[in-house]
Amino acid sequence: MVTATVIKNSSGYVSFECSGHAGFMRKGRDIVCSAISMLTINTANSIMTLTDSNIDVNENDGFLSWKFTDKPDEKASLLMDSLLIGLRSVEEEYKGKYLTLRVEEV
Repeated sequence: MVTATVIKNSSGYVSFECSGHAGFMRKGRDIVCSAISMLTINTANSIMTLTDSNIDVNENDGFLSWKFTDKPDEKASLLMDSLLIGLRSVEEEYKGKYLTLRVEEV
């Protein structure tokens, strides 16, 4: 099971964390894990490349996280909104069996 957590506050997005393996199929054939990986890695790369926001990224096998070092700009917020849409779609498609998405307000 993959767990993805988005942290927000009154100023906007604060951080993102994703860990685990979907377990839909064996390693190398797991389309759910691949979808989640593409959504999350592409979002991190897009924030770093296309926005003026800065993030500190931590990546390891089955784990990806980032934290905004300042308030995210409008483009970074839009990319985070898009990430949530994509992850919710995966969660709904597979009825929460392989992905749990949490959005927490602090």
